[in-house]
This record gives sequence, C-alpha cells and structure tokens, in this order.
Amino acid sequence: MTQMHKRWAPGAVPFASLARLVPSPPDWRVDWSAIWPLWPVLGALDTCPQDPSHHGEGDVGTHTRMVVEALVGDRDWRALPVEDRGVLFWAAVLHDIGKPATTRHEDGRITSRGHSRRGAAMARRLLWEAAAPFHWREALAGLIALHQLPFWLIEREDGERRAIEASWIARPDHLCLHARADALGRIAADRDGLIENVALARLSFEEAGCLTAPFASANDESRVAFFEREDRDPRHAAHEAHPCTVTVMAGLPGSGKDHWIARHCPDLPMVSLDALRTELGAPATGDQGAVVQAARERARAHLRAGRDFVWNATNVSRQMRGRVLGLLRAYGARVRIVYLEVAPECLLAQNAAREAPVPDKAILGLVDKLEPPTPMEAHEILRVID
Repeated sequence: MTQMHKRWAPGAVPFASLARLVPSPPDWRVDWSAIWPLWPVLGALDTCPQDPSHHGEGDVGTHTRMVVEALVGDRDWRALPVEDRGVLFWAAVLHDIGKPATTRHEDGRITSRGHSRRGAAMARRLLWEAAAPFHWREALAGLIALHQLPFWLIEREDGERRAIEASWIARPDHLCLHARADALGRIAADRDGLIENVALARLSFEEAGCLTAPFASANDESRVAFFEREDRDPRHAAHEAHPCTVTVMAGLPGSGKDHWIARHCPDLPMVSLDALRTELGAPATGDQGAVVQAARERARAHLRAGRDFVWNATNVSRQMRGRVLGLLRAYGARVRIVYLEVAPECLLAQNAAREAPVPDKAILGLVDKLEPPTPMEAHEILRVID
C-alpha cells in the first residue's frame, strides 16, 4: 500500500476480502464477526433508532442483520451466479448505512428521508476505496439508491415510467429480490402488504419489458427524449438528426480528462472551465457563477454554428451535468459523455502533478457527490476506468 493510499483511505477494505465473505454452500453461513467490524458505518447502525410502527425489531443494525439472513435463506438468491449473489449480499449489508445521517425525530415519529440516496453515495465511496470493479460497484449502488421503490411502485399513476427509469439504474429482478428480503427482515403490521407490493412491482417490471435488463428504446434519441419529458411515449421511435455532437467530459480532478482530450479529439474546439478560471482570474473554489456563464456563452456560439466541440469540466454529479445537458439539448445536439475514473491511490498524485492542482479538500468533497453518468442522460456513454 502506498503512502498516497494511506493518506486517502486508511484501513480501506480490499475487494478480495468482501468476495470471500459472501456466504456459500454448503452451510451458507453469514460471518457477522468478520463483517460488522469492516467499516465504522456498520457499527453506527446499532445505535440508530427506527420508527417502531415500521420496525418493531428495533435499531437499524438489528434490521440489517435480519434482512441479510432473509436474503441468504432465499432460494432465488442461492440460485444466482456467484457475482450476482455478491452484489445483492453486500447491497443488503449496506442498504441502510445512510440512516444515521438522515434520521430525525419529527412530531413524535422517527424518519430517515433521503437515506437511500445518501447510502448509495456512501457505499460507492467505500467500494471505490476497496477497488471493487466498476460494474459491480455501480450495480450495488443502484440497488441501494432504489431499494424502497418496489414497496410503492404499484401505487404510482406513473408506475410504468418509474419502472423504466429504474431499469437503467438497477436490475429490476434483483431489486425486487432485495426488497422482499427487506420486508421479511422486520417486525411490522404491514409486512405482508409490503411483500405483496414487491410481487406486484415485479409484475409491473415484467409488463414494461424490463424485468431483467434496461428497457429497450427504439434508438438513442428515443431514450434520451423519454427521460427529458414526463409525457413522452417510451416506445416512440424518434427521428435522429443532430446538427452537432458535443463531448461532455466527466470525472474527478486528476482523473485524466485533459490527457484524454489531447489524445482522442485534439482538433475540436473546447470549452474548459479550468481555462476560463485562469482567463478570468477566478479561484478554483467558491462562487463559479461568472465562469459558468462565460462557458455557456462560448458553448452557445458553437451550438449556433452547428460545430462539434468538447465541454471540459468535472461534472461528477447528475445535477452538475444536468445544467450543461439542458443547454446542449435545447440546440438539438447529440451528446456523448466521457467518464474517467482512476483508483484512489492515483487520483491525488495525478492532481498534484497538474499545472494548477485542485485542493485535496475540494476533491474529497467531490468524491462524496460522485454519480457516474447513466444512459438516461446522453446518447452515448464512454467509460474510461483505470
């Protein structure tokens, strides 16, 4: 382990250790004595309360262990390929790690609104530091982000749309398998109702044609347009005619965006937030309003001319990218997102070697906001994972 990695993630858990702890035949035993000490976030669950009307079993730690045991005892889980079992197992272990940070006492009740998204971000960071494979990590993060959806999907008027959207974030049959264990792993008057809702959600995914894979749109434009407009027919075959293609870079500072651009599209004009900061004398942190406005004006000039160009910025969260993508789509551009990711032990070193390094504290803040792009956002996603 390098000194850089020690500074970044002291005590990071190696992915190989996680793989070894997934229960296997013949006994399918869960080794809680090895699992619970892995991360402090698990220990914190034992003192996090839950509303007794939904969780008569008590604290989040007790609930989590009940959910995991229910999953491991499920014949459908045991019949899955080894890698899928691992994803679901660790998703169950980590599914509620966002609760301690989001739990509130309100009007005599205990709530934890937002814990699914918070937990997905926390799990993503833990597994990135563990050097988990990208596709494995993101499958798990998707399950955590949406783990409550099967409980309420059948009650939504826009259920088909939500099912299609979910299929691009988490594999729906695995999501329902997790949700069934989540319902079984609790003491609550509505437990049987939750289990029935999960079964009905599975039928909804099946009817939408996306139970085991993302919904198949007619073409790339149909997919992107569907996620832009609430009233869009998911089966409509959109006409594909774009005046230009814009390559939107995404990745943490030091992930190699400038190097990729120089190698793969050196002749394209570029709108670079870093370059504009230098030009305008603006700091790398703090209010970026003037920099972003200048970038948008330069982008509009390219878009009006129908010119291909590169937008170069971190764009690490869906919210950050959304501001850019909305502008590009308003001009009918075809959008390609290039997402770059490097291992933790490389990131700070590469950032330090830049001409204008970003402060380490700022990078650490961006890590917690990291949301790799999905095909819901652009016509093409190119992932460069090192």
